[in-house]
Amino acid sequence: QVQLAESGGGSGQPGGSLRLSCAASGYSFSRNCMGWFRRAPGKEREGVAMIYTGDGTTYYADSVKGRFTISRDNVKNTVYLQMNSLKPEDTAMYYCAARLGTGCSGEYGPQNFHYWGQGTQVTVSS
Repeated sequence: QVQLAESGGGSGQPGGSLRLSCAASGYSFSRNCMGWFRRAPGKEREGVAMIYTGDGTTYYADSVKGRFTISRDNVKNTVYLQMNSLKPEDTAMYYCAARLGTGCSGEYGPQNFHYWGQGTQVTVSS
């Protein structure tokens, strides 16, 4: 049974940092596309970052480039999202997602992912 468990959300100040983790289980972690998505109140779910667990290729939304970093640990079966220079507009529920057996594409949206975590809330305010 595929399970994705996010952790690390919480409150941060503008300009601060938070790190999210997504622990995966129930499937072979390597050679999959893992993504972080977010949904702000009143908005559609949007892609934040993706990583191919095979070779580490990454993709980022323009809104987070240079501020967020996605990484993976194939031993711990975990994907991370390091969020720096936080802005109030980063406030959202953040979700981890998995697309099994393929690489990633910058064209992928939520509909391209097979499994989802429950989400972790990130709130950025002063």
